[in-house]
Amino acid sequence: MENLVYPARQDPFAALRYKDFRSYFIIQFFFTFACQIQVTILGFYIYQLTHSKLAIAFLGLSEAIPAIGMALFGGYIADKCEKRTLLLCVYSGSLLTAAVMFGITRNTMNGAPHTSHLLPILYAMVCCNGIARAFYEPASSTIYAQSIPREHYANASNWSSLGWQTAWIIGPLTGSFIYAFAGRIIPGLAGITATFATIIILLLLSLVLVYRLRKYPAIPDKKEKIWKSLGAGFRFVFNNQMMLYAMSLDLFSVFFGGVIALLPIYALDILKVGAEGLGFMRMAFSLGAALTMVTLVRFPPTARPWRNLLIAVAGFGCSIIAFGLSHSFILSLICLFAQGAFDSVSVVIRSTLMQLLTPDPMRGRVSAVNHMFIGSSSEIGNFESGIAAKLLGTIPAVLFGGCMTLVIAIFTYGRTKKLIHLSLSDISSRIRQDSEHL
Repeated sequence: MENLVYPARQDPFAALRYKDFRSYFIIQFFFTFACQIQVTILGFYIYQLTHSKLAIAFLGLSEAIPAIGMALFGGYIADKCEKRTLLLCVYSGSLLTAAVMFGITRNTMNGAPHTSHLLPILYAMVCCNGIARAFYEPASSTIYAQSIPREHYANASNWSSLGWQTAWIIGPLTGSFIYAFAGRIIPGLAGITATFATIIILLLLSLVLVYRLRKYPAIPDKKEKIWKSLGAGFRFVFNNQMMLYAMSLDLFSVFFGGVIALLPIYALDILKVGAEGLGFMRMAFSLGAALTMVTLVRFPPTARPWRNLLIAVAGFGCSIIAFGLSHSFILSLICLFAQGAFDSVSVVIRSTLMQLLTPDPMRGRVSAVNHMFIGSSSEIGNFESGIAAKLLGTIPAVLFGGCMTLVIAIFTYGRTKKLIHLSLSDISSRIRQDSEHL
């Protein structure tokens, strides 16, 4: 078994010294940048048109349902085919949906268009993005894992998360400012039109950069029927209790603790800071995460991973409660910054475990299961937040989510006390021993 104990201080650029990982890092950045512009502005645009909390709720659900429904099939395909070709198809599909949304919104100015015709098309395109995501996650996860040696997975996880969070910082801020100021810079240009034009450019860059990757063929595996193969990912995860607990903890904390979907309501109705303020709020969350990631590159949180994971989730819940009680824009930004910081610790720990403990022939399928647990939890959480805001009111919904996150952390602590003092190497060894019995 590989030595899984990482020194407190190591080469902070270890993963970036590998060409394919550098390419993956840049591709992920541009793609995430485009996606964050889209998700930020689309939610704000729809709420501005409808002033409906349910409209925001169903926006997240439109992407989550196909992403979850196709996740296992996407993982199966990712394991059985060449990964670069699959990514080219995914990026092409995302580019096509962005072009459609650009086309149907390009004639809308600051006035409200006919939402009865516009909204169904926007929801349909978001649904198509959900399908693309079901194939993107397993394929990109496999490329990421095979582009570097296993001993650099923790370092790569930090860099990958840092690039992702950096895109989360500048994406919402860039999108919000383009949306707010495009018409002032170029008279007659709708903000939504300029925003989708920017998204298309970023997706084109991502598509071109995919060609920098070498080919990643399918790893030979024993032949088995598709449904048995799809179930193998579930069996692997559910027979490794530590991985299952980690996924479940993140799933439910994000499900109940998601306040991002409600930020357009805060920007327009509660804090009254407009599209620019929305950009700063979205940026604050990601800035907290990114700065924490920079620290974690030098000081990985893997000495006592389970203890650190529970602390991070509890801190995440407390910062949500503080945000719900705040009526100050500055204090709200600080609370969102703290949410991002705590969330980043959880991301690094969980992704490190996932990459280290998954066998190569099953990476696509296990990644698909992880995507079903985690990848779409934010969208499902957005749906929950929208419904809760409709039924309870916006502020009570946020407080409820923060309290439920704390309850989940306490419950998980009670069920996993034996893991608190274990090192990453100890936990990895236990999971690998369990997997040998499958």
